[in-house]
Amino acid sequence: MSGWSDELIFCQRCPRLVQWRNEASFNKPKRFKHWIYWARPVPGFGDPNAELLIIGLAPAAHGGNRTGRLFTGDRSGEWLFDALYKFGFSSYPESKHFNDSMKLFNAYITAVCRCAPPQNKPLAQELRNCQIFLEKDLNNLSNLKAVLTLGGIATSWFGKLIGEKLTFQHSTRQTVTYNDKHLTVFMSYHPSQQNTFTGRLTKQMWYKIFENIKNFLSSK
Repeated sequence: MSGWSDELIFCQRCPRLVQWRNEASFNKPKRFKHWIYWARPVPGFGDPNAELLIIGLAPAAHGGNRTGRLFTGDRSGEWLFDALYKFGFSSYPESKHFNDSMKLFNAYITAVCRCAPPQNKPLAQELRNCQIFLEKDLNNLSNLKAVLTLGGIATSWFGKLIGEKLTFQHSTRQTVTYNDKHLTVFMSYHPSQQNTFTGRLTKQMWYKIFENIKNFLSSK
């Protein structure tokens, strides 16, 4: 299940984001000067039979916006794929480009905003415009049991989508109902540099989230 659709990858509903993602593709850091940027909305990806859905905020301007895959080629992705590999959810501990042979096992990765936003801050209307794509990912995962939301924005907008009030607090969980299905929502700080560099999110805290998820799924 790749999350690809013409409606998604050719979406231009948010002029500010279209402009920003294109500008990022021209204003490349020296280390990426030979890259041809994806510079379009970024699909979700992973196991179509996944029991775990991971919801991030948005692709990074020089990460997913460059590589065409969420959490691929940026510092947040280094933390995410390291943990996914450690707990048996991915085939490799790092993801650097779209054409590697990365596979996810029992997990699917998506985001509440599919285009890189300025300062990593999508506007409310931009998030509303993107809800349809998160909803499609959610509805396509028939075996879903657990959702990991990364940060307050991902948590609150996932709650809006399913009609549940979710109050973000790191390392908490909440049971919700969506389409007559019970889901357990795990919440974590986003593994962004502003959290990992400051010590707000440590590797021990991060691994504990995935340990809890693994134990939860094993008990089902």
